[in-house]
Amino acid sequence: MGKRIIQQRRGRGGPQYRSPSHRHLGEVFHPKIFSGKGEVIDLVHAPGRTSPVAKVDFDGNESLMIAAEGMYVGQTLTVAEVAEVAPGNVMELRGMPEGTPVYNVEAYPGDGGKFIRTAGTMGTIISRGQRVVVEMPSGVFKSFNPLCRAAVGIVAGSGRGDKPFGKAGAKYHAYRSKSKANFRVRGVAMNPVDHPHGGGNHQHVGKPSTVSRNAPPGRKVGRLSPQKKKRRN
Repeated sequence: MGKRIIQQRRGRGGPQYRSPSHRHLGEVFHPKIFSGKGEVIDLVHAPGRTSPVAKVDFDGNESLMIAAEGMYVGQTLTVAEVAEVAPGNVMELRGMPEGTPVYNVEAYPGDGGKFIRTAGTMGTIISRGQRVVVEMPSGVFKSFNPLCRAAVGIVAGSGRGDKPFGKAGAKYHAYRSKSKANFRVRGVAMNPVDHPHGGGNHQHVGKPSTVSRNAPPGRKVGRLSPQKKKRRN
């Protein structure tokens, strides 16, 4: 009788793989207001996130925003269609000059920000027109609706990888907040009951490592067979 592979156990949920959402600060998006000024009242650590989070007060309404490098308590942030190009300010892409570093870019106008949210990352405005082209941290050029909003600057926390974890327990708790396993055992190192690649007198897959896209969950490990070529219209 075989066992469920780790992807199935993780997908099923349970306390071991469930994110401790009771410790999370809440939704971190652009403010729901589209024009106004706010004051940074605190910069806090957010479990499960790579970057610090700024608590910003907009006339009594507190919003959680991804902090930019150089942001400080007491700083005044501006949210508008067009604003000063200063770290942390939020404005529409059409109002930003070419070469502006941006982060937390919206996929659609008003969704609060979906792209470039990891610590130390930034995008760059390349061109503006009917669509605004942004160079992503990966080097890919992506076009956006000019009405999409973004924050100016670089996401804070770029040096997070410089400090070593030091011990296994620290990594366990860090990955626990992300609901991820802090280690990953190779399939070929397992027994046959635990993984399709397990077993044998030495560690090897023992069968073709490519699997069908229609394979059942317990067999769908290794490399997926390439998709058929799709003809563009």
